[in-house]
Amino acid sequence: MMTKTIRLLGISGSIRKNAFNTIILETIAENLPQNVELQIFPLNDVPLYNQDEDTATPPQAVQDLRQAVADADGMIISSPEYIYGMSGVLKNALDWISRPHGKSHMIGKPVFTMTASPAATGGVRAQAQLNEAMMAIGARQVLRPQTVLATVHEKITDGRLSDESSLSFIKAGVADLLKSIED
Repeated sequence: MMTKTIRLLGISGSIRKNAFNTIILETIAENLPQNVELQIFPLNDVPLYNQDEDTATPPQAVQDLRQAVADADGMIISSPEYIYGMSGVLKNALDWISRPHGKSHMIGKPVFTMTASPAATGGVRAQAQLNEAMMAIGARQVLRPQTVLATVHEKITDGRLSDESSLSFIKAGVADLLKSIED
């Protein structure tokens, strides 16, 4: 019996080299079932949202991002928290992929959101803002307890998330995402 490959798209809200949120996505990619793959889309080249450029032929990086969303069966979005909210880089990407209004490829797309921060709160405010944006876009959020990783800098070893408790909790979230895709 052949099993269909499930394609997930990972988006990190940080473009920093060795960003904690990117490391978490890379760790997830290494811990997926055999029939699941995770493409991590870097946001480095996505320009600032400009409605004048949001035409039938937007900038190439935006076309690539929108196509990656369209091709994905589900998404995992991980953001740091900057001044009580999601990163500007992520908000900008969501502005681009939430359009065209009413026709975004994110409408109905299963999405698992998480945040990670060196702070003791783990980015809980960014998580709330990110979830509110998902609701506005019309994405189908995975319903589960918030996934926030506090003191994330203490949970990374050799460029991977090494805290077993955090990794187990994230794996459970990914399992819920996969179940949501199958439903």
